[in-house]
Amino acid sequence: MEYKRKNVWLNIDQGKIDELESLSTDYMDFMNKSKTERLAVKEIVRRAEEAGFRNIDEVIAEGKLEAGDKVYAINRQKAVALFVIGSEDFEAGMSIVGSHLDSPRLDLKTVPLYESKDIAYLKTHYYGGIKKYHWINIPLALHGVIYNKGGEKIEVSIGEEADEPVFFISELLVHLSKDLNQKKAAEVIEGEQLNIMVGSIPLEDEKDNPVKKNILNILKEKYNIEEEDFLTAEFEVVPADKARLVGLDSSMIMAYGHDDKVCAYTSLRAILESENPKKTLVGLFVDKEEIGSVGATGMSSQFFENTVIELMNLRGGVDLVSFKRAMKNSKVLSADVTLAEDPNFLEATEENNTAKLGHGVCLTKYTGSRGKGGSNDADAEFLQEVRLAFDKGEAIWQTGELGKIDQGGGGTIAYILAEYGMQVVDCGTPVISMHAPLELVSKADVYETYRAYKSFYENI
Repeated sequence: MEYKRKNVWLNIDQGKIDELESLSTDYMDFMNKSKTERLAVKEIVRRAEEAGFRNIDEVIAEGKLEAGDKVYAINRQKAVALFVIGSEDFEAGMSIVGSHLDSPRLDLKTVPLYESKDIAYLKTHYYGGIKKYHWINIPLALHGVIYNKGGEKIEVSIGEEADEPVFFISELLVHLSKDLNQKKAAEVIEGEQLNIMVGSIPLEDEKDNPVKKNILNILKEKYNIEEEDFLTAEFEVVPADKARLVGLDSSMIMAYGHDDKVCAYTSLRAILESENPKKTLVGLFVDKEEIGSVGATGMSSQFFENTVIELMNLRGGVDLVSFKRAMKNSKVLSADVTLAEDPNFLEATEENNTAKLGHGVCLTKYTGSRGKGGSNDADAEFLQEVRLAFDKGEAIWQTGELGKIDQGGGGTIAYILAEYGMQVVDCGTPVISMHAPLELVSKADVYETYRAYKSFYENI
């Protein structure tokens, strides 16, 4: 009669432990290769092509799309959608699991390079919700795309390999922090102080900015780029750390970007294993969620609906009514992480309604803040349908909210998909230290997230 969460470790079939461990190892490899949206899209497409998915442009050129076909569509190298075409018409609706590939980080400003007191720096502008003091005194890596004057596209990655240099943001030493220690946490490091150190050797015989000029010489020699090329470049600064196991029992995984690549990975794995469904299955991986899902690569863009229209047209024609029906009849898991209860900070959560580490994937009926502002708030009918699907697939799941009422809040892409009339609910992996440079998840929860998404694809 009484509801109690299930600890995955105590309830999992021992025969599945090897599968759990194998999946965790593969997930860590995915994380190390997918620290930015562009890198994540590359890795997703690589895995999709290995599983038999074809680029939508090839399919359009052939002019034919059959049930069982596997298709992917890329949106400006920062978002991607995977489709497994069902035997039923699109009008019956699609089964969609939608995640996002962007994570909080630092971006380089358009004119980033400068010198101060014989040290060269790159100026940054933080992206998404961060605690700025988290980003000091840790090894940082630089990823990006830059074009030189000749129009050559140059992809840059510095700081990920053991033999490469990393970057660093300094902090005032504790011995001189009397005044600094009196500041609020949000003010200890200002946004304009998040400048990464890139060099300290001066160019010989140069009087003005000799260190900066030496850095420019290095960039010219190694990448054939000049300072002006930064004006049109796109660079992201991320933690240089690799994904690591945590705990004497190796039960947890620490990595940059669990939010939301843990849901991207598990939904990717689930759809790659799907064959010949009745309803068309969709794995949706979008950008810009951390800043409101805006822009051409965010969920608010028309990329997804444009792609669906192209596919419907290939399946026998499309009109406005059939398209609207296809969208309205679709069902969605908004695959985004949620808060896991942290015993160090119980004052921020309410025990009965907070997900617990190691107790499975979490269904979140509503997100938002204060009076559910900005939330989708799923209905009981769809929650019951999802519940039965998870139970049929024997996935271990729980429910949870994002902290105490009025403590804060957050949102996902759920409300955007719901605007089409789709039934949507948030469902993802519980995370400790969300939005920190390194976040923590349970291997058990990663595994159950995968099993839940696979159950959704198979049973809804």
